[in-house]
Amino acid sequence: MTVAQEQATDLLATLAEIESGSTLAQARETREAATAHIQGSYNALFNSNELIAEFPLADRLAIAQQIARWHADIQLGAHYAERLHALQAESPSRSRLQSALAHAERLTFKPANATAEHLQQLEAAGWTPDAIVTLSQLVAFVSFQSRLLRGYRLINGKSTLDNGTATVGAAFWNTEPKTYSGQPAPTAFTQAELGWEPWIASKPLQDFTAEQQEILSRFGHTESDYFRLLGRNLPVLEQRTLTDKGIFFTSGGLPRKDRELAAAVASKINGCIYCASVHARKAAQLSKDPDAVQRLLDTSPGDILSVGQDARWQAEIDFAAALSATPATANEKQIQSLRDLGLSDLELLDLVQSTAFFAWANRLMLTLGEPFEY
Repeated sequence: MTVAQEQATDLLATLAEIESGSTLAQARETREAATAHIQGSYNALFNSNELIAEFPLADRLAIAQQIARWHADIQLGAHYAERLHALQAESPSRSRLQSALAHAERLTFKPANATAEHLQQLEAAGWTPDAIVTLSQLVAFVSFQSRLLRGYRLINGKSTLDNGTATVGAAFWNTEPKTYSGQPAPTAFTQAELGWEPWIASKPLQDFTAEQQEILSRFGHTESDYFRLLGRNLPVLEQRTLTDKGIFFTSGGLPRKDRELAAAVASKINGCIYCASVHARKAAQLSKDPDAVQRLLDTSPGDILSVGQDARWQAEIDFAAALSATPATANEKQIQSLRDLGLSDLELLDLVQSTAFFAWANRLMLTLGEPFEY
């Protein structure tokens, strides 16, 4: 398959065996922007000539294949293996790949364990800030992509691996009272507003071209250290931002409060206090039930997040938590429970995509910097 053909392919529709005209296909057409920019994000990472020379396609595919395997994703792992085999490139440098895989493994399984020192180790191994951002985007994107694929296959009635119990409890989060730079750090999940500081330098605004500054400005990113850091690979950031908007800022389907709830659940599972604060606050505002949201945030490690919630939120929280596990354990019984509560395929799609997106967002926030208290 040529690059042009690969770019035009709806990869996840193929891997999830989504037939044209099915209710899931129609739902994805309704969410056309998200569908297009999910594929656009894949193209920016794996079909683009704009990536930095020190991170060749063979390395990217080898790392993506390993991430898919860590996620126990048969279809996605086979896809990246096939692309790598077809490339017929030389094997990546073992020493260089080892440092990347150590970073990738941490992002995959325990992103809340990341520290500033880990990025310093990558830089010592020869990874530039631009390359570190691209590597991190790749790992986080494949984590997102794998959860999308599992969710699509479940909605579509296709087989998925049994990865263990679907009952997933709250996980570890960082409780250090100070950030790397010495600012006060949050030690518990909160609905309060927090700041975020990067561990490697964000790109100064003046170092972007006028066209690049216009892209950042269009999305309101010019003043944000986080987005100017991700701007070290602007094509990927642009597609990611458009994916975000296509998932969360669309009418109909799953109510916005439930999408924000799913984002907070994923953030709680991944240990991302910053993302949870933003999206729990939105869920509380939209649902007008801050106590229910705080109950979720207050869940202790190992305890079930959905305890004390109403039936619909219980089912949505349990599914979002299971989809956020690594590897994901969401199953067909959970999908049926949600259908029994009246969720349509469009609402199920919104729930899957809102949850899965934070497999991407959390892994960037947790491993490129950390939150601080104002």
